[in-house]
Amino acid sequence: MTEELKKWIDEAIAKDRVVIFMKGSLHFPMCGFSRAAVETLRAAGATEIAAYNVLENPELREGIKVYSNWPTIPQVYIDGKFIGGSDILRELHERGELARLIRG
Repeated sequence: MTEELKKWIDEAIAKDRVVIFMKGSLHFPMCGFSRAAVETLRAAGATEIAAYNVLENPELREGIKVYSNWPTIPQVYIDGKFIGGSDILRELHERGELARLIRG
């Protein structure tokens, strides 16, 4: 991953409270896991989600995996902290922890 891409990701994650790197968009997810992650975030109370479509940028698609040391997409960050993918979000939501993270 280039230093430029790392800086861009740092800034993207810092700019918004809830950030998702996903396949597709919030309104048109392009995979079931991305769709599930968006639905879980919304169910937990997230109203403003910054979404980045990794399908539009192959460098970002691979770079975000290196950045987080996590092999799959989607990836969710809340308050600059890596939370995980759709399965982890679902588990956090079921325990009520995701809503607390989103509320801050």
